Amino acid sequence: MPLPLDDQICFTLYATSMAVGRTYQPLLNDLGITYPQYLVLCALGEAGELTIGAIAQRLSLEPSTITPLIKRMEAGRFVARRRDRSDERHVHVQLTDAGHAVLTRCDCLNERLIERSGMTLDQLNQLNRQIQQLRGALIAPEA
Repeated sequence: MPLPLDDQICFTLYATSMAVGRTYQPLLNDLGITYPQYLVLCALGEAGELTIGAIAQRLSLEPSTITPLIKRMEAGRFVARRRDRSDERHVHVQLTDAGHAVLTRCDCLNERLIERSGMTLDQLNQLNRQIQQLRGALIAPEA
């Protein structure tokens, strides 16, 4: 018999992820983006320009999941795509001015999470590092 759900870290992480998404949802709606689009904006904000494959790798998703997402973001004028001249299989993506503007407005998401969690920034950062350590240990054998 499996452990009760509340004693399983997989369920706690899943339910917490869903709760964070619900916390962000009203603010993302105001910005006109979805949570996956927010993640793409953040990845591009960190790197400047990435290929579809690099975005997929950074977000732990398949390129086939990222491509339609990027096309919708391009239609919304948040990103621009261009094919690599030396290898047309590679599509490069970068933020547009509108994408940069929306990303800047996303700062309120962290403030909202701190406010709703009742935790300090240091506490959330420590928790994040612990979860990242767990993720790293779990994916290490796959590398």
